Amino acid sequence: MTTADIHKSTGGKSTGGIWKDARERWVRTGGVELCVAELGDAERPTVLLVHGYPDSKEVWTEVAERLADRFHVVLYDVRGHGRSTAPRPLRGGFTLEKLTDDFIAVIDAVSPDRPVHVVGHDWGSVQSWEFVTVKRTEGRIASFTSMSGPSLDHFGHWIKKRMTRPTPRKVGQLLGQGAKSWYVYMLHTPVLPELAWRGPLGKRWPKILERVEKVPSGDYPTSSLPQDAAHGAWLYRDNVRARLRRPRADAYAHAPVQLITPSGDIFLSERLYDELELWAPQLVRRTLPAKHWVPRTRPDQLAAWIGDFVTSNEDGMPAKNSVATGKHADRFGGQLVLVTGAGSGIGRATAFAFAEAGARVVAVDRDAESAARTAEMSRLIGAPAAWGETVDVTDEQAMEKLAEKVATEYGVVDVLVNNAGIGLSGSFLDTSAEDWKKVLDVNLWGVIHGCRLFGRQMAERGQGGHIVNTASAAAYQPSKALPAYSTSKAAVLMLSECLRAELAGQGIGVSAICPGLVNTNITATSRFVGVDADEEKRRQKKSSRLYGLRNYPPEKVADAVLRAVVKNQAVVPVTPEARGAHLMSRFTPKALRAIARLEPPL
Repeated sequence: MTTADIHKSTGGKSTGGIWKDARERWVRTGGVELCVAELGDAERPTVLLVHGYPDSKEVWTEVAERLADRFHVVLYDVRGHGRSTAPRPLRGGFTLEKLTDDFIAVIDAVSPDRPVHVVGHDWGSVQSWEFVTVKRTEGRIASFTSMSGPSLDHFGHWIKKRMTRPTPRKVGQLLGQGAKSWYVYMLHTPVLPELAWRGPLGKRWPKILERVEKVPSGDYPTSSLPQDAAHGAWLYRDNVRARLRRPRADAYAHAPVQLITPSGDIFLSERLYDELELWAPQLVRRTLPAKHWVPRTRPDQLAAWIGDFVTSNEDGMPAKNSVATGKHADRFGGQLVLVTGAGSGIGRATAFAFAEAGARVVAVDRDAESAARTAEMSRLIGAPAAWGETVDVTDEQAMEKLAEKVATEYGVVDVLVNNAGIGLSGSFLDTSAEDWKKVLDVNLWGVIHGCRLFGRQMAERGQGGHIVNTASAAAYQPSKALPAYSTSKAAVLMLSECLRAELAGQGIGVSAICPGLVNTNITATSRFVGVDADEEKRRQKKSSRLYGLRNYPPEKVADAVLRAVVKNQAVVPVTPEARGAHLMSRFTPKALRAIARLEPPL
């Protein structure tokens, strides 16, 4: 174990102005000084965040701030990056052995008596694989969360296995990863990477990330980027070829591992991790629909997963218990889903279905008690977090405040389900202007407000998402008894189609769900115009009885919602009668119009 000199700064000093509440200290080891930042209560479990290339610890800013209220969060600039000093000479100064010396020096300083939970991204993950597989750190690491950075030893064995027994599939995997690794070859060339980073590439890098990765615009969080990137080229030169040629045979993880794989990573193939269970027996896998720089693009989801994994291991629970096992959990685990009209019926069933899939749920309803109850049940079912929010979807200002609150406190919504709606039955001539306004305000304007506010946040984040709008079979099945309701739902259907075309280029899918006769309480609360109060109550009871006899459960609609998101379906008729009417509207519209003239059974 290396000997380190520790110099602690005055409490509360900011590290480069990034975190106002951070405490800073310097750790001297192996001829370099490492800049270390700490947030949160030091008596709580320590989460150590290790940055990648060409970043500094500031890449973790938003993740660290989200974790600091629950954990003791520690970050440090890897040698030669940020405010840490570089070794002299550079050649041979960035080996995995020396990076491990640095890691041990840091944990000796910040958590000498308690194992730490390590989180690594990119090269931070590559070196953290070394930390979690060498003997001298055994007992010092409580868990490891890896993202976008494989073990070089595992990678070496992966290559050898495919070269020893080549098949078309294995050769294709090798060629695919070889193409993705183009930058590794470039970084091995002498001098050129340093010249590029200290020249035009260093200046343009923030704009490149913004355009290619959809990283939030603004100043790059580290002013020393050109110098950091030039130094960091030695991470590749000192380690990659040596380890890939002679990978360790004992690179087994001695702590639970959580693997977070961004499905859109342009640098690493998902196939690299196919046999990872051989090296990490206590492995938990998660997939994130995002690109490479997830600490900056998806900090809310990362913080949720890291927090759950750390808590699970601190509580002595098997690591796999922190992962949802419901249907589509691999797709929605940890994602943020907002459902309007979630207090009952289809909305509540949809919230529960996403909860079972491990999503974080925001249950929105105008009834505060019902929204809170849905959130509470969602947590019991499996949601890692769930919140109840009260809002009237017809109130534009209230919806704006909700969107702002959700983005600030919970993150950008990944899936929006605009489900809130009301029923209205009666002839056109009996429907007043006020009746029209009420049904259009909820069924159409409520959807418009949700799409406009949350859809804009998705677009600005630049990482895709999905919007689901609850329409109805009445959207394409005319009825003399439902002119206002059918018109509102037809408008939702067309709005969804238009939005789908507009947002497709930004990776945002839009689906219109069209249930038919579903056993919910909407029939009991629907208004019937043109009749007196007693007749209205009679019709409400009869409608509820008919829907009850049909007994098509809202849970099946919820399943259709999740399936529509997974498959990115445009229009989804759910019940058999909805599917039949949809086919008739396309192929036999005259027959559907004739049916519309029939008197409803009321």
